[in-house]
Amino acid sequence: MSVTILFLGPLRDLAGEAMREVDAPLDWAGLLGAVGPEVAAQLSEKRVNIACAGKVLGDKTDLNAQDGDEVALLPPVSGG
Repeated sequence: MSVTILFLGPLRDLAGEAMREVDAPLDWAGLLGAVGPEVAAQLSEKRVNIACAGKVLGDKTDLNAQDGDEVALLPPVSGG
């Protein structure tokens, strides 16, 4: 039973990998522990969003990923 964490954009650079498999289920505290301190600090920023099973969470602390889910870490969008 596992959850796939997808690191996108600059969060991939911080994590040093594009994805990581972790044990399911996965909640907010578990996510922060699984991604390491540098990525966890970024996730605490309001401008970074999280999607679980293809849906962006309105409140990322409500994360409740189950076996087979993908959790995408979405950095802020930039551009013009």
